[in-house]
Amino acid sequence: MSDSHKHKSKFLSLVLRHEPERVGIRLDEAGWVAVDELLQGCRRAGQPMSMDELREIVRTSDKQRFALSDDGARIRANQGHSVEVDLGYAPATPPEALYHGTADKHLAGIRAHGLHKGERHHVHLSERLDTASAVGRRHGRLVVLEVRAGAMQRDGLLFFRAPNGVWLTDHVPPQYVVFPEPD
Repeated sequence: MSDSHKHKSKFLSLVLRHEPERVGIRLDEAGWVAVDELLQGCRRAGQPMSMDELREIVRTSDKQRFALSDDGARIRANQGHSVEVDLGYAPATPPEALYHGTADKHLAGIRAHGLHKGERHHVHLSERLDTASAVGRRHGRLVVLEVRAGAMQRDGLLFFRAPNGVWLTDHVPPQYVVFPEPD
């Protein structure tokens, strides 16, 4: 992905997950917006992009951050919203173990309170260690935590799976987190 596409992808993430008002658009209750409306808003905000560029960004997004509707007329972010949306994902049965990448500076809080969604709608978990590592590495000295997702689900906590494979849940209580041994 070119630097221009990376910049535009980051801008789309900002607009479709956190600040739709930045380009003068409104997301519907499920996070969708008309592609034409988005492109016009981006142009007005000094961040123009063509329909072909938008399709390329959606197609090549390494984390499949965006989804186009079947008819290609609407777009939304797959997860990570801080604005109120209902993505409409049905509860799903997770694998026994999922992973969460974080920074070691957060371990004390996680030991005490578990994993919280913060400003987002859900805690994000991965089936793959490498994905969790890539996410956690952005926040400081990497620690990958195992989450006993199967046990959580059997105890009545809900999980959802986004179209890009990210597992979502409201909160991970500390008793379901497998912490690394201290150095």
